[in-house]
Amino acid sequence: MARLTEFQGKQLLRSAGIAVPRGELACSAADAAAAAGRLGTGVVVKAQAWTTSRKAQGLVRFADAAVAAGEAAAAILAVRAGGFPVAEVLVEERVAVASERYAGIIIDDRRRRPVLLVSARGGSGIEETAREHPESVAELPLDAVEGLPRHAARELWRRVGVHGEEQRHLAEACVRLAAVARAVEARAAEVNPLVFTLDGRAVALDCRITVDDAAVFRHPELGIDVARELGHLPTPLERIAWEVEKDDYRGTFYFLQMRDAVERGERVVAFHGAGGGGSMMGMDALARHGFAVANFCDTSGNPPASKVYRAARILLSQPGVDGYFGTGSGVASQEQFHSARGLVKAFLEEPLAVPAVVRLGGNGEEKAIEILTGYTKALGVPVECYGKDTPVDACAARLAALVAAFTPPPQAPHRGRGPAERPYTFATPTGEVTYDHAVCARCRSKACVAACVPQILALSEEGVPILKVTREDAARGRCTECLACEVDCRALGAGGGYVALEIAGLDEYRRARGLE
Repeated sequence: MARLTEFQGKQLLRSAGIAVPRGELACSAADAAAAAGRLGTGVVVKAQAWTTSRKAQGLVRFADAAVAAGEAAAAILAVRAGGFPVAEVLVEERVAVASERYAGIIIDDRRRRPVLLVSARGGSGIEETAREHPESVAELPLDAVEGLPRHAARELWRRVGVHGEEQRHLAEACVRLAAVARAVEARAAEVNPLVFTLDGRAVALDCRITVDDAAVFRHPELGIDVARELGHLPTPLERIAWEVEKDDYRGTFYFLQMRDAVERGERVVAFHGAGGGGSMMGMDALARHGFAVANFCDTSGNPPASKVYRAARILLSQPGVDGYFGTGSGVASQEQFHSARGLVKAFLEEPLAVPAVVRLGGNGEEKAIEILTGYTKALGVPVECYGKDTPVDACAARLAALVAAFTPPPQAPHRGRGPAERPYTFATPTGEVTYDHAVCARCRSKACVAACVPQILALSEEGVPILKVTREDAARGRCTECLACEVDCRALGAGGGYVALEIAGLDEYRRARGLE
């Protein structure tokens, strides 16, 4: 589920009339100190990180003056929360609290409706509270159309022992919270703690709001740029990967970084899976052989070769990886030679500089193995490919052996091509194909035409490849971006074909990290 940051969530609550502390975002100690000065009171400095028990991790600190707020922010910004650096802190005014409660609107899949859950005991560990103090927790299934009546909200708080003015204020906050959850199609909207202040207000001190991924496109006002709950704020590389996936319905590309830096002494692998269960088995096998994984990646559901290519390029843009490991379910229905061609193009353009072991089990696996191993021999880097009959643990063992014996060859990046002498171009759904007819005229194999999966190519009278469908049809999807016209052309022909597939933001990302 797509998650809002605490600051985004509080802005949403404030717009619905729910009181939240005054606060500002800060990206440095100096900014935090300045924010504390403007707030003019004691402050709380909180990491904007999607992790639980922030206070126990030192990610929530109190300060009575601007200088102390800056020091608190500096300490928090130096911490890695869940393996990722903290980039922002929220500096908020401190609130005089009389009592701490919990309130949450959560979609109950079993009952197929939203449920309001309240607790007289706020703070972390609502699940433990429900087990250890069941009398302090109550819930109310809601009507998705009618919403939450005020009298029902007050009765719920009465059931957990909250009375008087506090009951009235907390009930009103819950009514507004239910309206927020419905308006943004939230899977969960939780306020913890929801406090009653000494001056008689209900204030949301912290919140967690997650929105249904499928509903994000209807809510551009939320500013969610990655419609997935990642467990941490999206990294730059995750944002790049999401831009590849979000508008391309052909198969799935899921990318999640599990670390953004390599610790000294670790052996780290770029992991490329195909199918959730098989991917888990592959990651377990890598762990048994002493590897840590830099990421989780899944390209399944019959993606085009172009999507596999982009996934591989993104995986190889993670600094410090020692190997590349691909594996899936072993019985995938998708044609494995598409994935093989996507990997070949990525490995040649990068070029691959670490050992790779790939297990491509499923339809056409024999052809896939032939393509991946045969077309990458000139790299000078070991690339091994196996089918479904080879256990995933054996593949992980092979990668361990290859990494242990590997010495990187001296080589320079050679992505892309120079300008074509006689270009023939046409657009694809996400890229552009170019044939240099000056080169194609000398080609004897005409491998591009023979290998074209959708069979949209023909030979002209001159004997060079041209479309036998309109350019408009090719751009609309008749070209399936199988990449055979480049990969097979490079391996078996004269090398006149090239498919340009942009990955927005990747070159800038790589240059910023010294990978270019």
